[in-house]
Amino acid sequence: MRTALTLPEVRWAGAALLAFLLAGGLDLAGAPGPVVTAAYLACYALGGWGPAVEGIRALAQRRLDVDLLMIVAAAAAASIGHWFDGGLLIVIFATSGALEAVMTARTRADIAALLDLTPETATLVEEDGTERQIPASELVAGRTVLVRPGERIPGDGRVLDGVSEVDAAGLTGEPVPVRTAPGDEVLAGTVNGTGVLRVRVLRDAADTVVAGVAAQVERAAETKADRQLFIERVEQRYSVLVVAATVLLFTVPLLFGAGFEETLLRAIVFMIVASPCAIVLATMPPLLAAIAVAGRRGTLVKDVTVLEALAEVDAVVLDKTGTLTSGRPRVVQVTPLDGRSADEVLALAAAAEAGSEHVLGRAVRRHALDRGLDLPAASDFVAVPGEGVRAEVDGTEVAVGRPELLGRPHAVLDDLVRELQRDGRTAVIVLADDEPVGVLGLSDEPRPGAEAALAALRRVVGEPEVLTGDAPTPARTLAGRLGLNRLRAGLLPADKVAVLRERQASGHRVLAVGDGINDAPLLAGADVGLVVGGPAAAGSGGETLGAGALSLEAADGVLTRDPLGSLAPLVELARRARRISRANLAFAAAVIVVLVVWDLVGALPLVVGVAGHELSTVLVCLNGLRLLIGTRREERRAARARTRPAPVRELRPTASATGAEQG
Repeated sequence: MRTALTLPEVRWAGAALLAFLLAGGLDLAGAPGPVVTAAYLACYALGGWGPAVEGIRALAQRRLDVDLLMIVAAAAAASIGHWFDGGLLIVIFATSGALEAVMTARTRADIAALLDLTPETATLVEEDGTERQIPASELVAGRTVLVRPGERIPGDGRVLDGVSEVDAAGLTGEPVPVRTAPGDEVLAGTVNGTGVLRVRVLRDAADTVVAGVAAQVERAAETKADRQLFIERVEQRYSVLVVAATVLLFTVPLLFGAGFEETLLRAIVFMIVASPCAIVLATMPPLLAAIAVAGRRGTLVKDVTVLEALAEVDAVVLDKTGTLTSGRPRVVQVTPLDGRSADEVLALAAAAEAGSEHVLGRAVRRHALDRGLDLPAASDFVAVPGEGVRAEVDGTEVAVGRPELLGRPHAVLDDLVRELQRDGRTAVIVLADDEPVGVLGLSDEPRPGAEAALAALRRVVGEPEVLTGDAPTPARTLAGRLGLNRLRAGLLPADKVAVLRERQASGHRVLAVGDGINDAPLLAGADVGLVVGGPAAAGSGGETLGAGALSLEAADGVLTRDPLGSLAPLVELARRARRISRANLAFAAAVIVVLVVWDLVGALPLVVGVAGHELSTVLVCLNGLRLLIGTRREERRAARARTRPAPVRELRPTASATGAEQG
């Protein structure tokens, strides 16, 4: 990674400053005029060559660049003997350019740091059992790698052999190492614990989660905010007006007999102080810094316009499963209805769920595999968002989903469902050829720190509203535990969109958060839609990495760690970036107005005009950089607070689930 001193802009600005100080020193010491002039020319060349070339290139494309105006102003000042003033303009202008380059480099460095999680090499295991080291960037799906204790896992994959604890804190924010065993998925960049793992790579190196995080943030950094696009459109017209006004300010007084040097000096000062350098830099640096900070915290956004929209939200709607809860539901009860055993019902449901991406379907299948059940093959799989799944299993049409899937009353089934829901559990029914054969009870605990996260969200945005397809009773139980006052349960995807439209029609700008395909319409319709792609979808504890983890077709961004706890800080970050942008614009515009009026109605010294205009540009850059530096300090303090030893947490279903089944 390059340091600030290695950036070309910084080196040229430093060289120009040294030449300027040398010229000023020689001038004060009474050195011969040609020597002093040569030193000033070196300053002009070192600090002005790059901007001059860029300005000429822009002019060739029929664009008037602000850089060229500054170089012309400096050259004009030198032409009438104001070498010091022109040199000061060059030095401060080069310094502001160097600061902008440093800010951009810092942003890029934070983005590049996301990829630093991945090790440089991987231990590849060949089919004959031999091992060899290869660059981790060359890993492709289907290969097998060996991960020794303490090493970073080089690619996204599934554990074939070995038991260990995997620390995913750097990627998913999971504070406790998670026990990992054969069949569990692991992510590139996470750290292996005390065991040795053999891992089958599931994705090419370029398609890993960590690579996707970095690529998405980098693409976002390439976009421009609406305000910035407006400024750039206005800049071209404004620059032409500045040049025209400068020409008039020079020629008109001459026609009335004004002195040449005095008139030229006033015109030069006007062109300098009226140039929109600081305004051009007012908006993007803080927004780019915010994108880098959000990426460092595990939130990917499509572009900077998402940050602008986030700063405006005043209402929030949340999905329940995977957002409010941990997203790791467990099967805690299996009740057969037609004489089948609990394992037979579980195997039938798990087979039908083979193609499901829903977190409940994955939980059913995982529990069946943990019990060592042989699952029959399924065909003709169909997922009905908000309802469940259907598939053909051993010639039987099997449906698994919400209790309403049956479509008719059933006394025994209805009693079992009510009992599960009364206990705060999610009831899933299993149908075979449209007849109920069993009921599954699943439990999903609230996310750690959910109450504190919701309190912060309530303070920053407003009272959250939960929209869930779950039954009202278990949903109300969870809402009561978390102190939530707004809840709508039993909703289909279309119902959620209707609630969203209702909130928007009342004048609210809504942030929606959800996971999975069920929430795609909700996320697409919200003013800002964020999809959960954190530990639950990122592979912790054997979860399947859902397609929604990095899919932004419907959403505006992805929450890859602590999706609930990151919402309030994310909105605050967007609002802070907006405040800095607005403050920059107001400050830059005020400086231009004051200096222009001073030059037109008074006698603004060139050195004061140069210093005022260019220092305002430097201050705008530093103000944008403040967001990047300030949040880094906050994150370091938070990281130190998290570095306490913690026991390994077991995520696999406990014996109580087995007991519940038999009961």
